[in-house]
Amino acid sequence: MAFQPNSTVKVLDPIRENYDNYLLIDVGSNMVNKKFSRDLESVLQRAKDSGVQKIIVPCTSLRTSKEALRLARIYPGSIYSTAGIHPHEAKSWEDNYYDELKDIAKNPECVAIGICGLDYNKDFSSPDIQRKVFELQISLAKEMKKPIMLHQKGAHEDFLKIIKTHLPLMLPAILHSFTGSFEEATDYINLGMYIGITGGLCKDSSGSGIKKLLSAGTLTLDRILVQSDSPFMYPNARAANLTDALKSSLTQRSLGFLQRYCTFHRNEPCSLPILVELLAGFISKKPDEVALATSINALKIFGMS
Repeated sequence: MAFQPNSTVKVLDPIRENYDNYLLIDVGSNMVNKKFSRDLESVLQRAKDSGVQKIIVPCTSLRTSKEALRLARIYPGSIYSTAGIHPHEAKSWEDNYYDELKDIAKNPECVAIGICGLDYNKDFSSPDIQRKVFELQISLAKEMKKPIMLHQKGAHEDFLKIIKTHLPLMLPAILHSFTGSFEEATDYINLGMYIGITGGLCKDSSGSGIKKLLSAGTLTLDRILVQSDSPFMYPNARAANLTDALKSSLTQRSLGFLQRYCTFHRNEPCSLPILVELLAGFISKKPDEVALATSINALKIFGMS
């Protein structure tokens, strides 16, 4: 006798059960920050519950590069690391650092070189040392055939000059946690770089920053990556410069993760759904479309399965 389906029985579809989750990849969360030392397991579980499938931990020193690789081995397939020296830390560079970073970058869990670049806004390392260390890390990225995560503040001309001397880079380049100007971003996009967007989107009221890039159509989905930059860059969904229409479009589920678990003092990767919804509002796209496109970008750039 053939089986007759009972229309009164509710069949659970695992895909539909998780439909409220966006497919998300956080390409910049500082999981080695001491603010996550006591409850990292809970933070990672909340990230997963919110839809964040993978997290890249960007590194700023030799110590954090080693620590991030250790985390990536503890949480395979969920956490990935980078290997790099931030311009603030350039003064710490020693002759053995190139080889040490290279040894870290050889591991499959390490998916990029950086964060590296130039920062003249704060005098933590001299410009000469910053430029030398930056060029060494570009050479390392090219040797290892890995993407490179970049940082630039107050040094656009020197930064651009160094990048151009190494063209063609033959590798993806990502502006980490971009907060620069429309003109700077246009130069980077024209060179084929990707722009990392964070909760800084909420407080951009300059009229010449990330919002202008989005509204003008200069920055398109195929060049965007999303990152929580946690524990920093809290996406303030109540910011005064966000329109009422944009605020009303945010889902209660995403707001729930943001308001329950994240603060200005400690942002978490589970805030990424709100960032995607805000970003979608600015470019008049559906949030799930933005989530999927940025995740595909990340998978392609960093070679993650």
